[in-house]
Amino acid sequence: MATGGLFCIPNWLTYSIRGHAPLEVFFEDSRFAQAFESDRELRRRYGTERAKKLQIRRSALRAAETLEDLRHAPGRCHELTGNYAGLLSLDLDGPYRLFFRPVEETDPKPGGGLDWTKVTAVVVTDVVDPH
Repeated sequence: MATGGLFCIPNWLTYSIRGHAPLEVFFEDSRFAQAFESDRELRRRYGTERAKKLQIRRSALRAAETLEDLRHAPGRCHELTGNYAGLLSLDLDGPYRLFFRPVEETDPKPGGGLDWTKVTAVVVTDVVDPH
């Protein structure tokens, strides 16, 4: 389903165990969205090791209710700076990262920075070696 140029994988799990809506995950690229949902396609595109990490990150994104749920999860979710300001990343293998950004701007938390508790939807942009 397309939403303003973004592609969303239908989420069959409408509510998490706690009864809250899960983090919505959109994609900038429809081909990447389809590959992200296919274990076989992930292995073909990225190799076995990176595909395994992407599968783990996919599960973490699906299990989260807000971005805050990913802050202390495996994968070292963190905000980026410099040329990548406005993006966040999750570690994959070696120097590779899964880049994404919040769908909408949120009010910054007191003291500045992204208020992770307010982010309920993200757009996955790419798998990147930022180094």
